[in-house]
Amino acid sequence: MEIDKDFLLMIKANAVGDGEADLGEMLMASFLSMILESEVLPAKIICLNSGVFLTTAASPVAEVLNKFAEYGAEVLSCSTCLNYYGRMDKLIVGRPTNMRDTVKALRGFKQVIYA
Repeated sequence: MEIDKDFLLMIKANAVGDGEADLGEMLMASFLSMILESEVLPAKIICLNSGVFLTTAASPVAEVLNKFAEYGAEVLSCSTCLNYYGRMDKLIVGRPTNMRDTVKALRGFKQVIYA
């Protein structure tokens, strides 16, 4: 696996798209799996808003996100979002981050992909 130091993955929700919730969750699982299979991984993954449900207890993609972390990708979850949803104590993948570091990452990475 290769970590692309210029690649940031910003996950803004626990699902892809605006349609049916269960379809969006299936698409998110598939999307993350395909990135993992590409063997070129983001250096950092930041989860915002309902995206923090992917890094906390009962996440349908915890195993995939743990693999990202094992291969060296930094997995971060918005601490404001974790607190808002009452999930800070349920974090199972990665660590909390803040908006200052999120903005710094957005400004510092050459390639940002949003999901």
